[in-house]
Amino acid sequence: MNYYSTNKNISPASLQKAVVDGLAGDRGLYMPERIAVLPASFFDEIDTLTFQEISYRVADAFFGEDIEPETLRQIVYDTLNFDTPLVEVKENIYSLELFHGPTSAFKDVGGRFMARILGYFIKKQGQSEVNVLVATSGDTGSAVANGFLGVDGIKVYVLYPKGLVSDIQEKQFTTLGQNITALEVDGTFDDCQALVKSSFMDADLKAHMELTSANSINVARFLPQAFYYFYAYAQLKKLGKADNMVVCVPSGNFGNITAGLFAKRMGLPIQHFIASNNRNDIFFSYLETGEYKPRPSVSTIANAMDVGDPSNFARILDLYDGSHEAIAAEISGARYDDAQIAETLKSVYTETGYLLDPHGACGYRALVEQIKPGQTGVFLETAHPAKFKETVSAIIGAEVEIPEKLQAFMKGTKLSVEMGKDFEGFKNYLLSK
Repeated sequence: MNYYSTNKNISPASLQKAVVDGLAGDRGLYMPERIAVLPASFFDEIDTLTFQEISYRVADAFFGEDIEPETLRQIVYDTLNFDTPLVEVKENIYSLELFHGPTSAFKDVGGRFMARILGYFIKKQGQSEVNVLVATSGDTGSAVANGFLGVDGIKVYVLYPKGLVSDIQEKQFTTLGQNITALEVDGTFDDCQALVKSSFMDADLKAHMELTSANSINVARFLPQAFYYFYAYAQLKKLGKADNMVVCVPSGNFGNITAGLFAKRMGLPIQHFIASNNRNDIFFSYLETGEYKPRPSVSTIANAMDVGDPSNFARILDLYDGSHEAIAAEISGARYDDAQIAETLKSVYTETGYLLDPHGACGYRALVEQIKPGQTGVFLETAHPAKFKETVSAIIGAEVEIPEKLQAFMKGTKLSVEMGKDFEGFKNYLLSK
């Protein structure tokens, strides 16, 4: 299958080129030329299949023309060596827990899948070294860094905004060493993302080193996130509650909800999507006004959603041929400030005993406020609450227990390079490598 750029100013690329390049040559984002619709028989039996079996069928529809079946199966099964269970919080409201992977965040799915597929293509091309650039507002950096840790021929540079990620998040990618370099940027996530995008367009850097991205701008990062939407449906079907499924997605850079929209195009019967924002409510404002107006991001307690110019909005526009009316018909929005997020987190914990993280709190609140009679709601719980221990503990008035796998990261020594947000300084740093 070929992949075209959302800017449509270059020729379509193969999957291999789209994955290795990351960003299209005209600064657009790659999109598959077609989206396969899965057969009705798949949905008839989906509740009898494992997470890995479901995901392989979905992966085959995307990547099966370009990767041998056994290789693709191995990539999927190696990626998904953990569960993403559906947990009932209250009647007809379910949490899809995406924090059971090695770094306790949903990005373990896309990060681990991309590490494996990129390694496959690098070996196929006979390249000696590829440099992966990834901007993170929290969880992407840890998922990608740990997914690529120790992989021969791949160097990873994680750019993160100084002082704007939690301590545990920071430890997860600054303590690894080996082929992972953490760059502490004196700016926001949007500044980090701009440095990554500008690097791909710079002739000097392209001549000096092979670059690719592991952000959700890369098709191998965001497409696998469709896997767990299908699995959520399968779990609801087992419970006899799959009809009238509504999904709420805490939204930052919009790769997660874009993957869900792809799942729906593939035939997954999701009735409606809700995109829940924090104070960085660019998409919510777009739904209200029809005008997309990116602006500098602001810091919130749901820091992974602190994005002022979400890259994947370009993909959503492309999916709906630029129609605001069509987008608003399938996706509604919500926005919450820190006080509302904290209030939701505390009240849910007090009333149900279920502990949300700040991002999940955004998703839960929007779902509860917008769900209609007869619908079953699923919100994405994107990270373990312990990743935001100080914030969550202060809100609920009790200590949050840190899982052993997160405690292991806290024992390491922070290794990072301080970096300004100007592109020339970043460029010169990479040219010295």
